[in-house]
Amino acid sequence: MMEFSVSDCPVPVEQQPLNEYEALKASNYFSTCNLEWRKYITKLAWVWGVSWVIAGPVAAASFSPQKHILQFVLCGAGLATIGVIFTVVRWYLGWSYVSDRLASPTIFYEESGWYDGQTWTKPQEVLTRDRLIVSYEIKPIIQRLQQTLGVICLLLLSGELIWYFL
Repeated sequence: MMEFSVSDCPVPVEQQPLNEYEALKASNYFSTCNLEWRKYITKLAWVWGVSWVIAGPVAAASFSPQKHILQFVLCGAGLATIGVIFTVVRWYLGWSYVSDRLASPTIFYEESGWYDGQTWTKPQEVLTRDRLIVSYEIKPIIQRLQQTLGVICLLLLSGELIWYFL
């Protein structure tokens, strides 16, 4: 079997899928997806709470908190949820991009700029390693993010039903 070394790879270091994965995993923003459930939910709750800074005044302009408290709360909660949705979708897109790059047998890269793109075919050992990372490290994160979006949809739907019966 032929030994593969990193020096055999023509892809610039910062564009190598494994390095992109490591950078994402080390990032404070994207590593939130890997926290235990309680810490993960707490971070999302913080995002939702901070989103109220914008959602609260918009909801108050639409529904007076003194006259229509329930409508104000539902409207504000729904608007604040948009911040959570944007955050989760951004996480999902980042992890999906890296997953696709790791799972792909060929890698498109730019040598020095947008005008000189090249394609590199991964050796079988590298492809196998990268696909194992996708299967055991990234897929659980993507599944968690999909579950999160599903729960958010259910919460928004339940808020819509409550609004309907007001």
